[in-house]
Amino acid sequence: MVQCGVPCQAASNPMSTISDNILRVRERIASAASRAGRDPRGITVVAVTKSVDVERIREALAAGIQDLGENYYQEVREKMPLVPGPVRWHFIGHLQSNKAKHVIGRFALIQSVDSLALAKELSRRAEAAGCRQEVLIEVKLDPAATKQGVQPAAALDLASHADSLGGLVVRGFMGMAPVLDDPEQARPYFASLRRLFQELPPANRHILSMGMTADFEAAILEGANLVRIGTAIFGPRPPELPH
Repeated sequence: MVQCGVPCQAASNPMSTISDNILRVRERIASAASRAGRDPRGITVVAVTKSVDVERIREALAAGIQDLGENYYQEVREKMPLVPGPVRWHFIGHLQSNKAKHVIGRFALIQSVDSLALAKELSRRAEAAGCRQEVLIEVKLDPAATKQGVQPAAALDLASHADSLGGLVVRGFMGMAPVLDDPEQARPYFASLRRLFQELPPANRHILSMGMTADFEAAILEGANLVRIGTAIFGPRPPELPH
């Protein structure tokens, strides 16, 4: 089987203010990595393009971004044919089992697997498509009832079951800390996910996806090697519309 989510062809676009934003983000990543004694080249930036128009996405790609993250398939399906590559698309939003058929083969990495039922449906769809889909297990760090993710106590078991399915490859964990006034207060949440990540078998211990615009430096200090950044690259978003 081949891997799901094949990149498309490359193109170029002029630099803009977005390129300056990306430069500042990379400087902040380098600073945080230095504090942690880490190589910043080992940290992947996923530019979150929810509610971002195609022209600004192209500017980010021209400035060196290679990974794009989307929350809603309904939105990204409109953008994918218009966005130049090579691009690695990440699905980072909550995913219901009945939407699994839409994401298989279109995303290099699905970061939000939070149940065995979803894992089984993704695997079934991937096997039918003749590919193996790379995924992350989303772990619930924020105790708020509205937040998604598998409970930490069940995360390793879910990872093991999902990786045993014929159509999936578990690459690691993803988590979101609560929104806090001081990003340093998020560090214990990230540290707890790092400790859980370290309990994964080596074959599944590749990607620790933690940190967004408000707290990515704290996440890097606690071991994140993939950060999901939207506002710091593209600026504030308009009010979210229903999907």
